[in-house]
Amino acid sequence: MPKPIPYLATAAAVALALSGCAGGSAAQPAPTSAGSAEGNAHVVKAGFTSKGGTVDVLMSADFQTLDPGNSNYVQTANVGQLYYRTLTMAKETAGQPPTVVPDLATDTGKVSGDGLSWTYTLKDGLKFEDGRPITSADIKYGVERTFAQDVYTQAPQELNAALDAKGYKGPYKGGADLAAVETPDAKTVVFHLKKPFAEFPALASRSNTAPVPKDADTKLDYTNHPVSSGPYKIESYSRGKSLKLVRNGNWDPATDANRTALPDVFNFSLSTAQATISQQLLADSDPNAITLDSNGALQTSDAAKLADAAVKDRVASGVLGCNDVLSLNTQKITDPQVRKAIALALDRQAILVQYGGRRFGQLVQSPLNDKMRGYAAPDSALDPEGKPKLDEAKKLLEGKDYPKKLTYGYANNRDAYKNAGTVVQQNLKALGIDVELVAIPAPNYYSVLASDQLPDMGRSGWCGGADPSSVRTSADPILGPNNDGTSYGFSNTSRYFDPKVSAAMYALRDTTGSSEDLGKKWAGLFNEALSTYPIVPLLRSYTNSVVGSNVRNAQMGYFFGGVDLSIIGVQH
Repeated sequence: MPKPIPYLATAAAVALALSGCAGGSAAQPAPTSAGSAEGNAHVVKAGFTSKGGTVDVLMSADFQTLDPGNSNYVQTANVGQLYYRTLTMAKETAGQPPTVVPDLATDTGKVSGDGLSWTYTLKDGLKFEDGRPITSADIKYGVERTFAQDVYTQAPQELNAALDAKGYKGPYKGGADLAAVETPDAKTVVFHLKKPFAEFPALASRSNTAPVPKDADTKLDYTNHPVSSGPYKIESYSRGKSLKLVRNGNWDPATDANRTALPDVFNFSLSTAQATISQQLLADSDPNAITLDSNGALQTSDAAKLADAAVKDRVASGVLGCNDVLSLNTQKITDPQVRKAIALALDRQAILVQYGGRRFGQLVQSPLNDKMRGYAAPDSALDPEGKPKLDEAKKLLEGKDYPKKLTYGYANNRDAYKNAGTVVQQNLKALGIDVELVAIPAPNYYSVLASDQLPDMGRSGWCGGADPSSVRTSADPILGPNNDGTSYGFSNTSRYFDPKVSAAMYALRDTTGSSEDLGKKWAGLFNEALSTYPIVPLLRSYTNSVVGSNVRNAQMGYFFGGVDLSIIGVQH
């Protein structure tokens, strides 16, 4: 799920059962293989149940958006757990792929005999922050908004692509009704699909199904105060500066088995430099502090301090479902052989060093992994140890007319992103390619990647997909086509589109079968696309995040890429 859930980071995930510290007390280095990494996690002071106190969340930049209908980002999904609910929920377990559980709905959905309809019944006692009951119409309207891609350019599209929407363009086009979502009564929502979709309960956990009262919809201004359906509501929000969440008195804990809602207040600081965040957390200058910044805002030079006696027991850590890739703009770098040459020239070992080394990740050959149903390893020319193959790269470029000047875009809130760009710049100089580094404000990063200002190359993050155990829900968004199969898809930051492969992906969306069988077919097409190097797989993240000494139940969200806010507490 943008990392933006590309979420781009996106959403998904068992009822949580914390049972001590799964990975020991010290921050552990990431294992060498994606498969063995699962389960290696450390939860800080688990089992805490006392309510009260304030959590201070230090961040280097504002959220891309707080509007659940315009969000494809993991940070928004993480904080969103506090102020909005969805039909089902991506519930995290430390160090493990998440599992879908009921949230607003009484179960994860009932499917019809032909697999084309999924029905959800809302729980009793659900209310918005103003006391109004949450109805099926509010769920439907939340979904309808996400079809208005001319307004909400970052709206998640996985659920929408599965619906039999018949060209629906949102509620603002003449007040049209989305017939693919029926509300026969105030507590029932029925989704009608184009084809059976076994993972639909995971799609229902996406922020599309967060309820939105139609009379409160202020379109793009809705980000300033989304109406709460969760345990907290927005008391104040100053864009780029601060956000304060306080308890929502109309949230009934009897309806919500997933959120502990322990703190009274969450205070977010949205403009603190990462180096400052890192130093403050290591020094424990604010015992109530955490961060949601990537890799816990830790600087490369701070990595050794994680083993210090005063720090090691305050480190939440674990492998994530998140991968970083280098996206190559296929509309600018059109020749697959040139893209392959660029990929082979890269020193991925040196890029990993810029992220902090093996303590913060492991090199991968694909953004998919062997825990996914139907996974197949790619036949990659990349050196698995990350070493460059410069001679092979130069040979591929012989006699070719290729771009001699390229831009590398990076989010300006983390030195590792810029430093990785410097490695790319140095590597490609050996191919006669001059790379210009372009800093992009972090809150706008993925919006730029989706715009006409897309750089020629740029780092993208992808966290799992709607169902992190499914090849299908990651392969399609990363390199698949759009909802009508005519161009590249919404989360496809490389803008990869091949008439043959993309058409086969589009057709596969309408294919029935088991998740395992479909996963194998998706993996085959994904690997075929990957062989043309629209993206260069870099690393799978292993994150360490230092928290204040008063913070309890701090675990790294497998999907969120940061401390899971839904269960955190604070000693006070």
